[in-house]
Amino acid sequence: MNLRALFYLSYGLYIVGSGKGERLNGQVANSVFQVTSVPANFAVAINKKNYSHELISTNQTLTVSVLSRDTPLPFIGAFGFKCGRDVDKLEGVDYKLGQTAAPIILDNTLAYFEGNVINQMEVGSHTLFIAQMVDSAIINEGEPMIYAYYRDIKRGTTPETAPSYVKESR
Repeated sequence: MNLRALFYLSYGLYIVGSGKGERLNGQVANSVFQVTSVPANFAVAINKKNYSHELISTNQTLTVSVLSRDTPLPFIGAFGFKCGRDVDKLEGVDYKLGQTAAPIILDNTLAYFEGNVINQMEVGSHTLFIAQMVDSAIINEGEPMIYAYYRDIKRGTTPETAPSYVKESR
């Protein structure tokens, strides 16, 4: 079985925000998709080891910021390769608190949406959180970052906690 075949699935690249009060965090995610249009529901897959998982599970809210194609690799890396338990990922980043009190990343963002978790499903290493949208907006025009562009053109790497991680054979 060649797991690299999964690279042909279409993904975007997003920052998922979570938390309330002083406990705020954001992480890179690529498994975000619309589930229904009425009501507007979406799903996000988050690794159970991630700090964001803890915050989303506790607060039952989350935000999704759609990254633009020209987002710099260091910006993505700050949200994808550091742990929010150890560093404040939002330091120096332009963000606002949404209706759910979770952070919405504004830097390098084309659009955002936020929601309240209405269901969740355990799927191995990840939990699939299903949220009902409570707000959304378009921030900038442009091309969204798709995962293939990040991986193949920008030469971005994938952390082990990502749903799309494939261990490279030597």
